[in-house]
Amino acid sequence: MPWQDRLALFTLLDVGAVALLLICWLGSTWVIEHPPRWRPSTSKLMAQYRREWMRVFVTRDPRIFDSQLAGQLRQGTAFFASASMIAIGGGFALLGNADRLRGLAQDLTQINEPLFVWEIKLVLMLLLAANAFLKFVWSHRLFGYAAILMGAVPQDPNDPQALPRAMKAGEINVQAGRSYNRGLRAVYFGIAASAWLAGAWALILATLFTMGVVMRREFASQSRAVLLDDLPTQT
Repeated sequence: MPWQDRLALFTLLDVGAVALLLICWLGSTWVIEHPPRWRPSTSKLMAQYRREWMRVFVTRDPRIFDSQLAGQLRQGTAFFASASMIAIGGGFALLGNADRLRGLAQDLTQINEPLFVWEIKLVLMLLLAANAFLKFVWSHRLFGYAAILMGAVPQDPNDPQALPRAMKAGEINVQAGRSYNRGLRAVYFGIAASAWLAGAWALILATLFTMGVVMRREFASQSRAVLLDDLPTQT
């Protein structure tokens, strides 16, 4: 079947639903990482606390607590990276057996579509899972860099290299957290993409719901209100 005929299998509503998913996914990332000054996002607030952590780290003795925190952050990213790999493997397995998936989906939706359509829907989910995996792996590596920089901070807090190296570790920590959050959003919208199996309207509703959850957590959650209290001074 020519590609023109294959693309014709998708309606304008399908195209619009996928476009909405991509716009919400990428747009939410931009808004969260570039919020207005008068209403910072939870991610922005946490970045300030990450930098404050490194300032306190310089004078903390012993620093075992900080090394444990750094290890926990790496474990979290490793867990999600492994989960993303499992999801990717499961997605490829479904691609190899998409005919069975089509039969199940047809029983639920009563829609008879060619196998190619179901494969494209699976590919969209796979792409988001792959993006999440890459973000988590990079975040894991950056947290490792931050841990090494923390180890390079002199024990004497009065050493002229102590605070600058600690602040370098803080900035790498912030970048690692940013990549980690991007991976999580790819997971959120990847789950929303699975609604496309039930049709374009299901994808639109799932996308809007996911967008609402993400933005509420970043701009209207109780945890954000807690972070705003006694906020460290941004430098």
